[in-house]
Amino acid sequence: MKREVLPIIVLLLGLGAVVALAHSIDKRRDDNARRFQDEQLYLNGLAAKRLSLAFNGLAADWYWMRSLQYVGGKIVNYEDTHTGQFQMNDLSKLDLRLLAGLLDVTTTLDPQFIPAYEYGAVILPEISPDQAIILLNKGIAANPSSWRLHQHLGYIYWQRQDYERASAVYAAGAKLPGVPAWMEAMAARMKAEGGSRDAAREMYWHLQETSEDPAVKDMVRRHLMRLDWLDDRDVIRHALLYYQDHSRDGRCPTSWRGVFAEFPGTRLRFDPATGAPLDSTGVPYRLVNGGCNVDLDPNSEVPH
Repeated sequence: MKREVLPIIVLLLGLGAVVALAHSIDKRRDDNARRFQDEQLYLNGLAAKRLSLAFNGLAADWYWMRSLQYVGGKIVNYEDTHTGQFQMNDLSKLDLRLLAGLLDVTTTLDPQFIPAYEYGAVILPEISPDQAIILLNKGIAANPSSWRLHQHLGYIYWQRQDYERASAVYAAGAKLPGVPAWMEAMAARMKAEGGSRDAAREMYWHLQETSEDPAVKDMVRRHLMRLDWLDDRDVIRHALLYYQDHSRDGRCPTSWRGVFAEFPGTRLRFDPATGAPLDSTGVPYRLVNGGCNVDLDPNSEVPH
């Protein structure tokens, strides 16, 4: 019996190994095919410039469109394989490793292509802040009078919590002709209170005012909603703690009724039916942890 069982076990193990090997080969083939397909998107900048001869502007437009299609295609592929709509504030999931190269080619062909630099300033920090900084420094060198590129570079340093460099970049931009007065004020604010919510809110307001790019405006809108949520959370937590401290049994509320009775001047908006405070999109906040804390509703558009 043992002699009969042993060959069967060996055969099964061999079949399992063959299946696993075939699966690994198929996966590697798919990965290589996808990588090869991606790599057809661009040449390096200097090679593209030589090949385009006198048509650099036209070639730059073509690479710029390929950059947009590349990101758009990645989003479509992501949504096809995942449930729900992709959120632009989480670009790290898209594997956009070729975007920096595409934008580099675009701006090598046309160094004055400001929208390409600004697009990279918004998208690249989510993938590689260092590549975003390289692209913007390249743009500033080719366009020394563009204070908006200083604004974007200062924003990236601010994101990295490097407030000294952010302040220096804003200060350099403030010396350029035609620059708005708030650039110099932002330089001082970065140095004094770069990590505060008020500084962040002012940063986003100015980005929104000075950009016509829909991607920038959407990014700013979501960040401002998140700052509103953080401010609201502080007020609501204070009200919940006050309610608990002044209740007869020291318990947290089971509903929103009466929670804000002692806070009539709050900036919060309320649902007239339930008394629940509303987030910036009009969705009620929800009580969590037995009514002792507050959180966003899962259906809210406000980013956590």
